[in-house]
This record gives sequence, C-alpha cells and structure tokens, in this order.
Amino acid sequence: MSSLEQIQNFKGKYPKQLWYLFFSEMWERFSYYGMRGMLAFFMVTQLGLNETEAGLQYGASQAFVYAFTFIGGLLADKVLGKRKSLFWGGILMIIGSIILAVDPKTYFFLGIAFNIVGTGFFKPNISSIVGQLYKEGDNRADAGFSLFYAGVNLGAFFGGLLCINIGKREMFSSLVPVGLEWNVAFGLASVVMCISLLTFTRTQHSLGPIGLSPLDHLPKRNKLIQEIITYAASLLILPIIIIMVSKTEYTDLFMYIVGPASIIYVIYEMKNFTAKENKKLIAALLFMVFSIFFWAFFEQSGGSLSFFAANNLDNKLLGFENDPNGVNNSANSLFVIVFASLLGLFWLWLAKRKMEPNTIVKFGLGFLFVAIGFYIFYTCQFFSSPNGKTSLNLFTFGWFIITFGELCLSPIGMSVMTKLSPQKLQAVIMGMWFLASAYGQYFAGLLGANIAEASEHSTNFEKLIVYAEGYKQLAIYALIIGVIMILVSPLIKKLMGDVK
Repeated sequence: MSSLEQIQNFKGKYPKQLWYLFFSEMWERFSYYGMRGMLAFFMVTQLGLNETEAGLQYGASQAFVYAFTFIGGLLADKVLGKRKSLFWGGILMIIGSIILAVDPKTYFFLGIAFNIVGTGFFKPNISSIVGQLYKEGDNRADAGFSLFYAGVNLGAFFGGLLCINIGKREMFSSLVPVGLEWNVAFGLASVVMCISLLTFTRTQHSLGPIGLSPLDHLPKRNKLIQEIITYAASLLILPIIIIMVSKTEYTDLFMYIVGPASIIYVIYEMKNFTAKENKKLIAALLFMVFSIFFWAFFEQSGGSLSFFAANNLDNKLLGFENDPNGVNNSANSLFVIVFASLLGLFWLWLAKRKMEPNTIVKFGLGFLFVAIGFYIFYTCQFFSSPNGKTSLNLFTFGWFIITFGELCLSPIGMSVMTKLSPQKLQAVIMGMWFLASAYGQYFAGLLGANIAEASEHSTNFEKLIVYAEGYKQLAIYALIIGVIMILVSPLIKKLMGDVK
C-alpha cells in the first residue's frame, strides 16, 4: 500500500488517483444529473402537478440532496470513513434508481428519498478524497479540482442529454416500448451508477491510507456496532424524507434547523483547533454564505429555465434541430468539459507569473459572469415571435457565459474547502460546502416558483416576458453580490492566512 507521502509527491500536473476518481464521479454525476433533468418535467407531465408546485418540490428535493451531504460528511469523519461512506451512498443510489425504473409514478418519492440519502454519503467524500491527494500549499490543487470538475460535467452532459430525451421519446424511440420510456430513462441512471461504484471499488487500493475508517483503533466488535447503527439510521430516516419532500412546508422547517445546527457544530469543534485554523474555518463559512446566492441563481436550470426551455424556445441550434430541454440540461456541462481543464491550466500559468487572482476575486468574477448570462436570458424576449418562441442560439450563448462563472466558483470552492479545513474536519466542511448548495437549491426553487406563479394563466408570449423580467432581476442581484465580494476580498484574505 502506498503511503500518503508517496501519493502526494507525484510528478506532473495530476496524480494518477485523480483519474480513477474522475471516472467514478463522472458516472455518478451521469446518474444524478440524468435524474435531476427529468424531475420537474416528469412532475408536470406525469404526476399532474402545475409548474408552481413542481418548482417547489424540485427545489425541496434538490435541497435535501445537498443538505444530507453535511450529515454524510459528518458520519464519514466520525464513523465510516470516506471510502465506506462513498460505497454505501452508491448502493442506496442504485436502489433508488431501480425503484424509479420499476414504477416511477407510484414509487416516485420513495426512489427520490433513496437517492437523497445516497448522494449525501457519496458526494462530499469523493471530493474530500481528491483534496487529500495534495499536500497543504500545493498550487496544483486548483488545476486538479478543475479536471475533476470536468469529469463531473462529462457525466452531467450525457446524463442530462440522454435521460430526458429518452423519457420524452426524442431519442431511441424505436428501441423503447411505448409506455416504458420513463422506466428506461430512470433505469439508465441505475446502470451507470453501478459502473461508478465498480470503478471505485476496483481502484481504491491505489489510495493508500486515504479515506480509511476513523474507528480502526477500536475493538472490531465496537467498530462494527457503530457502523451497523449508521447504516440502519440512514434507512430508518427514509419515510421522514418522503414526507418532507412531498409536503414542501416541512422543507422550510428543515432548512431553518440544519444550517444553524451545522454552524453550531463547527463552532463547537473550534475548541480543538488553533486560532490560525479557526480563522481559516471562518473564511470557509464566508465562502459558503456567498455560494448560497450563486447556486440560487445557477440552479434555475432544473426549475424555471426547464419550463422556459419547454415553452419559450425554438428548436434550432446552429441550424440543427435540438430539444430545448436537452440543450438546457446539457449545454452548460458540455462547455465545462471543454473549458474546465483549460481554465485550470490557465490558473497555473498565471500562478507561475505571480498574476493569479486570489480565491475571493475568482468568486466575485463568478457572480459577474452569471450576471451577464442572466442578462442574456432577459434579452431573449427581444428576439421572440408572436407566439412567444425565442432563440435557442441566444439562450445557449447565455449558458456559455454562465459556465465561466461556475468554473470560477465551484471547482475553486471545493479546492479551497480542503485547504481551509483541518484534516479531522475535512469531510464535514466539504459537506457544509454542499449544504450551502442545498440552501441555494432551496431558494432557487422559491425563486422559480414565484416566476411561474406570476405567469400562471398567461399566454405563451406573456409568459416569456414574465420569465425574462425575472431573469433581469437575478442578473442585477448577481452583479451587486459580485462587486461586493471583490471589494471585501482583502478582509477575507487576511482570515485565510497562507491559503491563496
């Protein structure tokens, strides 16, 4: 077994273990984004919900997905270790997808509940493992996370494109029996999740001591009891999740509790660390707060933008026919695949010339790109036909711009969380990073539902105007937050100490 020092003293730009994690995460994200891209549309067309209800339930389901990453990270740090947590999460996600494949209408919320808990165990721990491949202060970490993020989006691209189009019978319709298209679409998510888990189990030996159980010092019986209790508790909570996701008023209560509780827990843990380490933790919390706003804007993709694409976009992209929902689900991911590693190498190029902007400024730039992208969505109304259909080309260009905002924030954010958190608290902090995404998802659902409600009973052209004006407001908010973040960057930089 390789030692941690041998792993971290790798030559070149990327450690070999990063490629194994890249492919495991790629297939997991295929499963996740494939399902995510179907949810809002499926709830409206198959479950009979209106767009407002679907927007709220979509936001609730995505909020719980990322909220449980804090719990999954905590249990990994305290009980299971990152590897067992990741494996257990993958098993639960496979079960959830199979349930949906069998009967997505009857067992919709049960399947979603399994996927919520499974993602909570899987997502924060694979990202934390990536961070442990690098020594503290290694300036190759941002480039590594950018490459890893390209894997995330490679899976998201194919999952977002294939699953929704199979469900809508836009692709492979001759191979899929009529009436089983949604079963096949959800089933595809389970198949690729199996590939993800097999990829990890076959390559985990290369990780050396990374991600092993924190309870190895205990007697085997005591360790096993704690692990069994953890597995059992994660199953017993499923009925509660079903109730909370299907009745969104409970989501509000949960979100009021879990965020403050996680901050109180981190403050409690601060007594175990030095003043310097605690300042870094405070900086990490500030990054999380800003990221909530970012994801509230960005995650309109699965909610209001999904309805906007279905109702108000034509089907011509660069002269070729394309399903607007498929483009909405996959264009961003395709742009990330193309530009993530290039931008990561660009940060390395700037670092060598001592010109690389610090992390806070990168975050601020991320908001500015989002502001421009949503303003482009707003301008779509000026290219509309009388029936309320507007340019898919312009819409896709908006996603192109927003992609650079995502690349300035999301992979950089994962990287800086591993740099700012003590190793004993790393999975918890990574879980809290994704918990911030949960709040973003939650607010995204509320924003999208408000936009949908304002356009209810409107003509298609009137809907276009309402949605466009809503995106203009989001552009203004993103612009203001981006400017504020760049202005306060010197203060946060002091808290970060030697972390760039």
